[in-house]
Amino acid sequence: MPLVRPKVLNDVFQQAADQARQKLPALTDNQQVARLYRNGLKVLSSWAIDRDIFNDEATKLRAKFDAERGCNSGKALRLLREGEDELFAYTHPDPYRNPIMPGGSKFMRNPPLPMDVCFPDGNYPKDAPKYEINPDWSKATPANGRAATGYVLVDFGKKNM
Repeated sequence: MPLVRPKVLNDVFQQAADQARQKLPALTDNQQVARLYRNGLKVLSSWAIDRDIFNDEATKLRAKFDAERGCNSGKALRLLREGEDELFAYTHPDPYRNPIMPGGSKFMRNPPLPMDVCFPDGNYPKDAPKYEINPDWSKATPANGRAATGYVLVDFGKKNM
């Protein structure tokens, strides 16, 4: 029996989430395979605690991908769907997270204070940073689409921003 992915939200909340969520770009087959492989390695790193075991299993995973390289598009789509289902089945319930990222043990432990709190009169020193910092400690700029203006929504269930 195939594994059915659970529906987390009811229909009303799902529609609201779909409106707020950014539309993903259409990916080529090669990009989808590369993402599947990368996500497979991430899931594998959550399960394998020893580096030697991880390297052995990563080699086996790479061999699976290399064995099907150059197949026709119909078979590639079928293998891609089967791979996504297998990835979902093997997803770790508490995946490894970088300690300073959302869900990590050091996330927002000592967040930087806003400049207007440190210097309420607006008289900033010359060596003060001229940029805002996101909760994941990345530079907040409108160019990268991660500007820390207003509130940042952190999903602690999925452990991401």
